[in-house]
Formats: sequence, structure tokens, C-alpha cells
Amino acid sequence: MSDNWKITGQYFESCNCDLVCPCIFLAPPTQGFCEAFVGWHIEEGHLDGVQLNDIKVSAWLHSPGALTEGNWKLALYIDDRATEEQKNAIVELWSGNHGGHLAVIAGLVGEIMSVKQVPIEFTQKDRTHYLKVGDIGSNTMQELEGEDGGAVKVSNHPLAVSPSEPVTISKSVAAIYKDNGYDWHQSEKVGLSAPFTYAA
Repeated sequence: MSDNWKITGQYFESCNCDLVCPCIFLAPPTQGFCEAFVGWHIEEGHLDGVQLNDIKVSAWLHSPGALTEGNWKLALYIDDRATEEQKNAIVELWSGNHGGHLAVIAGLVGEIMSVKQVPIEFTQKDRTHYLKVGDIGSNTMQELEGEDGGAVKVSNHPLAVSPSEPVTISKSVAAIYKDNGYDWHQSEKVGLSAPFTYAA
């Protein structure tokens, strides 16, 4: 295990919960299970001497109950621009092998369905978040407008993909995933976004 790593950037996700996702308050998912499509853009990062700047990562997951109960099925997708060394570093980190918050997330996974390297687009512009993962799926979501015209944020929630950061609330426009035997699509559901910092 290496303690010489750190990655920072932006993340967003859309899941099958209604607004606002009860999972972040440690309550059961809206439909009793959770299915989420997640994207991370590593703006700066490294694992030991392996640089991970501008690498994109995505995951689709199915949790049969409350997220904290674990036993997730998860598919991991890595930017096709990543070298073999960078790909291996991402797999190591997202497998939880080097500790930190990624190890907390990995500890909830019961089955890795697949690990694939594909083209990944990740953009955030004009309150629209867009993720495209090869021919496997895409996720578009639009930030909600708050009372003052600004973003709607939730802070200090007990369950977070990005600890210590408030999440901005969005509504999914269209989320589609077709891989590993799943044919999943949804709209008008919750979306969450935030900057992230993961480290040992």
C-alpha cells in the first residue's frame, strides 16, 4: 500500500432516486435499491510516480438496498487515453488498495462486473453536466435553480462520494447505460455534483 497519492477534480452522478436523494441522509433509496452512473474528472493527481492529470473515470453501480449495506455490483470504465501504467494506477486506487475514501467506497462493492478502457467525455458548462462513456452510456443532468437564482446545495450530509464538499443538486435529463446485461435509462431523477479530493 502506498501513502504517496492524491487526486483532485470534479465528480457528478445521477441515480434512480427522486429529489433529493435519501441515501445521502442514510435513509433507504426511493425505490429500495440504488442504480447510479458516476463520472470523475481527475484534474490533477498521482500515485507514486505515475501522473494522473486529466484522466477521466466512470462507474455504473447497482446496490440491492441502502448504499451503506454494501454488496454493490460495479462496472469501472477508464479513459482510453490512459497509458497502461495509468490504467493500472486507477484500478489500484478504485479497488481501495491504497486507502483513503476510495477504500471506503471499494469496501461496499461485492462484485466487479467489468473493467474496461473506453473513450470518456466529461463536461460541465452552463449548469449542464454531461458524461459519455464510449457506446455504453451517457448521463446528462441540469442543475436546479435556487431561490436566489443560484445553485441548490446540500452540505454536511453524512454519506458523500466527495467528503467535506457540499453537493450541488441537479435533475437528470437523460441517463442511459447498456452493458453487463443491463439496459437502464431514466430521466427526471436526482443528480449530484461536487469537487473532490481523495488522498491516503
